[in-house]
Amino acid sequence: MEHGNQINVLIGIDDTDNADSRGTGFHSRQLAHQLESTGHATVKGITRHQLYVHPAIRYTSQNSSACIEMQTDNLPLVTTLCEDYLIENNAPGSDAGLCILPEKSVNDHIIKWGITAKCEVLHMDDAIAMAREYSVYLKGFSGTHEGIIGALAATGLRAGGNDGRFIWRKGIKELREMKPGIINTQDLLHELQLDAVMTLEGESPSAHDKIYINDWVRPVLKENKSILIAEKIDTNDEHKWKLATKEVIRNIS
Repeated sequence: MEHGNQINVLIGIDDTDNADSRGTGFHSRQLAHQLESTGHATVKGITRHQLYVHPAIRYTSQNSSACIEMQTDNLPLVTTLCEDYLIENNAPGSDAGLCILPEKSVNDHIIKWGITAKCEVLHMDDAIAMAREYSVYLKGFSGTHEGIIGALAATGLRAGGNDGRFIWRKGIKELREMKPGIINTQDLLHELQLDAVMTLEGESPSAHDKIYINDWVRPVLKENKSILIAEKIDTNDEHKWKLATKEVIRNIS
């Protein structure tokens, strides 16, 4: 990325898909790659955030939204590219929404919106009013535009630093490139540029302890850190640790 006045930016997207199309997670990764290709953006990570599942809320499959965390020296260009991407790629029947928020503009009201979106039915008018009050870019691109609710929630939840799981990180390897096998802790942390590996109880393996990793490597976001959840196991094999299962990670993120 060219050097200049770089700012940290959160980009929330939601409801880009329909029952037959690729999901919001896929679109967030594709958009992130396009942004980086300009030379004016460095994507640090993408998180998935689970929102409230309720009969009063229209959603495609799981009601999750995504947030791209990045740095840029050209926010107008990033904004235009995000708009163009959603215009070109929203699926028929979707209600795509986009939120673009410089990290320095985050406040407690926006974080609370995200937390509330996990347990209550929220409404478009309130999202629009909040965006207007705090000068947040918030825009819909298809259907009813109801995706703006989840897009705003995604930025609030990412800014809060204690929700969701990473679906992409800038490491030596991408999460989806990791194959099942045994690796020691320090190499795992290095390859994925993670902050920690630990159990749900907070116990961590030592740097040289060996860990069995499965085919679904998804760090969670806790205290603004990327943490892989592991389990200690009683085994005679060389590894005494393994990554938590998909079901465990889904239940906590």
